[in-house]
Amino acid sequence: MSILPRLSFKNQAFKLRENAILDAATAVLSQKGYDLMTMDDVAGAVGISKPSLYKHFKSKEELVGEALIRLLDGALDYVAAIDPALSPVQKLSALLEWALRVRLDGGLPFLPSTSPHVRDMLIRNVKYMLRVMKLNRQLEALVKQAQQQGQLNRELPTDVILFSYYARTCDPAVEYLQKYSKMEADDIVRHMLKVSFEGFR
Repeated sequence: MSILPRLSFKNQAFKLRENAILDAATAVLSQKGYDLMTMDDVAGAVGISKPSLYKHFKSKEELVGEALIRLLDGALDYVAAIDPALSPVQKLSALLEWALRVRLDGGLPFLPSTSPHVRDMLIRNVKYMLRVMKLNRQLEALVKQAQQQGQLNRELPTDVILFSYYARTCDPAVEYLQKYSKMEADDIVRHMLKVSFEGFR
């Protein structure tokens, strides 16, 4: 049995600081968005100097890319941990619930849908795109299974369902409900899932 090498104390501290930077970037992005966010904002939120920040991330683009990669890794880990006994629609619903809760907790706005600059930047990010393609393959397979089992409309093209599903992950209704309604997060998630899978009937 091979034993994984342990990180040195210095490397552990570096990794912990990197995670703290990604947490801070996530919080700043949630409040300001990509265009208004600065590296000074992130350094200040972490409590480090800007030169220290640049030891971890060379640019704002790299930092935001890594924050979104971490988000995708979370989604992939969540899909991998979903109970295999659940139906395809139940699995899709579970992942959408996860995504909605991430947003309601300020985990990260789904920037590619709102910023052409961020979208173009991410298309050039190989690490990000590999994860996007992996997640897309898994979700596309679930949609097709759900259609074959009659859980989702067979007459709709798979891509229509899949991209409509993605749109729900960045639906601005979530923020509006959080800000202007008197509903708790659990109620917002429950109602958004119902609208997503059952419509307004």
